[in-house]
Amino acid sequence: MRHQRQLEIVRRLRVNGAISVEELAASLGVSAATVRRDLQRLQSEGKLTRVHGGAHLPSFVTEDADVDRPFALVATVDAADKRAVARAAAAMVRDGDMVLLDIGTTTQLLAQELRGRRVTIVTASLAVLDVLRDDNAVELVLLGGLVRRAYHSLVGVITEDTLRQLHADIAFIGASGVRSDGSVLDTTLVEVPVKRGLIAASSRTVLLTDRHKYPGTGTLRVCGVGDLDAIVTNAGADTDMFELCTRSGVEVVVA
Repeated sequence: MRHQRQLEIVRRLRVNGAISVEELAASLGVSAATVRRDLQRLQSEGKLTRVHGGAHLPSFVTEDADVDRPFALVATVDAADKRAVARAAAAMVRDGDMVLLDIGTTTQLLAQELRGRRVTIVTASLAVLDVLRDDNAVELVLLGGLVRRAYHSLVGVITEDTLRQLHADIAFIGASGVRSDGSVLDTTLVEVPVKRGLIAASSRTVLLTDRHKYPGTGTLRVCGVGDLDAIVTNAGADTDMFELCTRSGVEVVVA
């Protein structure tokens, strides 16, 4: 049991980059003291670095998301919360809408919820393509670009230039974390311009972030919450952030 728990801690760190003791205790169903002992053991083995209140990956570990946080791995983490967010987001889409879908595991789930709907979906996500390629009801537009194979996405100047030619009814974007000051962050340099392009190309922008993204991780600022029209998340997310969104005129949907 202890071995399996410690493997799960390392797996979550490889997905999120950093994580708190409280979050680990809640998700693993053990006490904070047990988590601290696990972190101490894993640090002694060189698998993580302990910090106040949690842990992060050692500095020598690469930050390349294609290597350390591949799509298939990220998809297994907090799947129930992501599914709930996707279902709530699907209810925001009207028949006939043109919808921009960001890359990511939650938008892949949203694509599943939109199967059979009379909508146009524009995306740089190869995972969304896989979900909708055989759906005759959905008109599917795939943005061009450089393929990031491990994360099933298209990026680069071709993707960004194509977005400048479009205007959609609604865009759904993801993020690695949302800070207490309202900064929406991501971890991957090449994805940030595409996310900004999605925001610029839509009449309405909705951020899809499960409760574990508060504060989450990320070093690159995508936008502020004031640049959004709505956030879809789960109960248990940062209530202070809800208040900030309300003050900024941003709708908060709790899945």
